Amino acid sequence: MVDVRYQRRLAASILKCGVNRVYIDPYRLEDVVEAVTREDVRRLIKEGAIRKKQKKGISRGRARKMMEQRRKGRRRGPGSRKGAKYARYPRKRRWINTIRPLRRTLKMYRDNGIISPETYRKYYRHAGGGVFRSVAHMNQHLAAEGAFLKPPESIKEV
Repeated sequence: MVDVRYQRRLAASILKCGVNRVYIDPYRLEDVVEAVTREDVRRLIKEGAIRKKQKKGISRGRARKMMEQRRKGRRRGPGSRKGAKYARYPRKRRWINTIRPLRRTLKMYRDNGIISPETYRKYYRHAGGGVFRSVAHMNQHLAAEGAFLKPPESIKEV
């Protein structure tokens, strides 16, 4: 085997890559051995006797397949879980999912005259303070206190 380390190093600096990415055509080895100047190596690069190999990447194929399975609900069992319950489903997200429907319902009740503005304000504050678990729980409170001016079934939801 002929020694082309010098030519490989020159080609790497010309091609702006590492020496391991320099490909030398085995059929043109005699021409490469004779190349002693940078100009000679540039000529061989132009002729295609010396080329730069493509960078190796990391395939995301397996990762995509796994994510597709996760979207279907696979790979989510107890053995796959690392974080605690509220790391996977944060308390803040749970709070948002509770408070938004409560506030939306209160606003709808007030706008449709089902509750008075004073009651709205009072229950809005209660909702913010975390008194109610759900809309149904809040409705129980409103009914128990007799705060409904007319039944909530009387409104037509758009």
